[in-house]
Amino acid sequence: MDGTGEKITVGKVASGTFFDFGRVHLLTTSSLTTLRSGHPTGDVDPRRFRPNLLVDTGELPAFAEDSWQGRRLRVGEVLFRVLVPTPRCVVPTLSHDELKADPGIMRAIAHEHRVPVYDLGRLACFGVYLDVLEPGRVRLGDTVISD
Repeated sequence: MDGTGEKITVGKVASGTFFDFGRVHLLTTSSLTTLRSGHPTGDVDPRRFRPNLLVDTGELPAFAEDSWQGRRLRVGEVLFRVLVPTPRCVVPTLSHDELKADPGIMRAIAHEHRVPVYDLGRLACFGVYLDVLEPGRVRLGDTVISD
């Protein structure tokens, strides 16, 4: 890896920054609920996945966010474009602050949700990456509007 992360980063990012792919990571409550059902003895805390946004999707089915690919979302003042489902690595299984290590998290994701990502095959994914089209503020409780 070089100093900019270019050799391990697929998307284009600002010089001196590093993102796995998208600038913003979004999770939904529906997907978290399904993951908890698939790993009932685990600690499926959203902080493990380091999302920038956690959207309360109410009664929507799990992984509804996969169908948002290519759509635009307005959250508060910010306009996003949904890029791609987020392939997961081992990081969510590691201990984070008071969250203990839980290797079952990755197994549960792999069992619950493998989807095609570009030409990389079917990957264990959780959440979606977003790109920022119009920057601004997002506040707790802002409505999510999709086009």
